[in-house]
Amino acid sequence: MAKNWYPVIDYKKCAGCVQCYNFCPHGVFEIGPDGKPKVVHPENCVEFCKGCGKICDQKAITFFGDKKIASR
Repeated sequence: MAKNWYPVIDYKKCAGCVQCYNFCPHGVFEIGPDGKPKVVHPENCVEFCKGCGKICDQKAITFFGDKKIASR
């Protein structure tokens, strides 16, 4: 599993639909008391997987370690 790759949620965009939580089979997310997903186990994320980001209708998920984002 990844040490330098994991999802980052932009809570200004997040609608709390929990699609990312329901999608991820690796237990990266948990639902917080506010009903929104939280990245609580980033070490479980599979390196270069962008599945949760692709399924997010709000485009609220980016990835720590994504060179495209880091170079902006």
